Amino acid sequence: MPRRSSLPSLILPLLLTFFYSLFAAAQAKPVDAEGHQWWQHAVFYEVYPRSFADSNDDGVGDLNGISSKMSYLQELGVDAIWITPCYPSPQIDFGYDVADYRNIDPMYGTLADFDRMVAEGRKHHVRIILDFVPNHTSDQHPWFLDSKSSRTAPHRDWYIWRDGKGPGQPPNNWISGFGGSAWTLDPTTNQYYYHFFYAQQPDLNWRNPAVEKEMLDTTRWWYKRGVSGFRLDAVDTLFEDPALHDNPVLPGTNAQGDPNIENKNNQYFPEVHQVLQKLRKVADESGAVLIGETWTANIADLDRYYGQGDNELQMPMDFMFTSVDKLSPPEFRSQIAAVNGAHGWPVFVISNHDIPRSYNRYGDGKNNDAIAKLMGAFYLTLRGTPIMYYGEEIGMENNDPTRKEDVKDPIGRTGWPQEKGRDGERTPMQWNTAPNAGFSKKDPWLPVPPSYQTHNVATESKDPNSVLNLYKKVLALRHTNQALLEGSYIALNEDDPNVMSYLRSYRGKTVLVALNMSASPKKTIFNLSQQGFGRANLKSLIASPEASAKGNEITLEPFGLLIAEVTQ
Repeated sequence: MPRRSSLPSLILPLLLTFFYSLFAAAQAKPVDAEGHQWWQHAVFYEVYPRSFADSNDDGVGDLNGISSKMSYLQELGVDAIWITPCYPSPQIDFGYDVADYRNIDPMYGTLADFDRMVAEGRKHHVRIILDFVPNHTSDQHPWFLDSKSSRTAPHRDWYIWRDGKGPGQPPNNWISGFGGSAWTLDPTTNQYYYHFFYAQQPDLNWRNPAVEKEMLDTTRWWYKRGVSGFRLDAVDTLFEDPALHDNPVLPGTNAQGDPNIENKNNQYFPEVHQVLQKLRKVADESGAVLIGETWTANIADLDRYYGQGDNELQMPMDFMFTSVDKLSPPEFRSQIAAVNGAHGWPVFVISNHDIPRSYNRYGDGKNNDAIAKLMGAFYLTLRGTPIMYYGEEIGMENNDPTRKEDVKDPIGRTGWPQEKGRDGERTPMQWNTAPNAGFSKKDPWLPVPPSYQTHNVATESKDPNSVLNLYKKVLALRHTNQALLEGSYIALNEDDPNVMSYLRSYRGKTVLVALNMSASPKKTIFNLSQQGFGRANLKSLIASPEASAKGNEITLEPFGLLIAEVTQ
């Protein structure tokens, strides 16, 4: 055989390094001269990898499936996808029990498939955000297998081990989020290990500097591989009271039959913020973004996750917005005003893999499509960054199990029938009218609802009045309209109990959004003199079929919407 030159093999790594550095540099730059970062103008889209696209027809979605849909995501108007855990895992909690933080589970593909997905994302201007699980690992992780092997094992202090109060008695009364005691006795060393969630998800000991270093280095490893950020799972549970004081007991029992307790001594410790600052410092090296799973009771608590010097999470999610689970302009106004009063950039979600789909929560059973359009026009035009959930854009609905034997989610299995679990909001993406909604030729891991025949990408793409095409219009406008990208939020007609309306205004450009959240037609007059419009005229940009604007007056059909440019 002729001898081949080794020059290409030498040049390729150099070229890859060069392009990686260019990509990282581009990430680190502000979007504009005013300092807006890329994530402030982006639209994020959560992908549940088991359920998005199945490239090999085994019934489970995979990374190559995600890669094959990048053109769809780009056309939709998505700038970044957050992928829930795809690391090697026994799948006790569908990937949130990680057995190796630096690899890909074979059911989803390989690291080469991951690299291909990152490259395909770049081609379509779609960034990759990974889900990072810092609180706990799988009990099959090599660290834990070593940790439980003996009381003197090298990784023993990487987890939280304690003696019981007495024979058969756990160290305290802490309750697992999935039911039962938060402590499990391991017979090998006759000590209990702590797990905030499932017994197969032992908590890491973040008070150990070795744990901290390894986790920070893991994020660096992924950044170098092209990841643009992380969604941080369960960030408020990283630390516990070292003295293990009992939690206060509250009246009643939960869905699993356990006593209700206040997680006073194993959640929301101030040390969490020190860890977030360190994770942020590493993220800033690559211009990456950190999204937080931040369940808070009030805006003051949410505000703390930004950090006093904006040095923690850039994007803590406002789940209080999802708690407004009905069409209520007064409640939405109150929540938006509160989050706009925080010192960071707002982040809006209306559903995700842990929350029943918005189509069901807000729908009335008769006008669900109109309401789905209404909600899309709503949260995609607010000041802040939205995080969509896959299928929201086509009006996917929950498909909850009706029998306990069909439940796959651990919460549903332990809490049935009071708690049916989260399977219903995790069903396969509905691509077309083929069997299994075109997701897979094999029966998928979860069944699709009958509504896939009408609510799917292929069918809705052809219908100009579909939920999908409304989303596309709003997202296209959002990306090109400076008032929607960067403008202030000004609430209008705040005493109106039915029509949610507001202005987005920036440097002389103003957009008005009016949303009829009632089942009756409404006519609304806007006095915009305080906003500098002596005689305001409204030019429709996006509207529901029967919506109309005349001068400063808007007429909306039930659940109708209008997005309009305001001119003199």
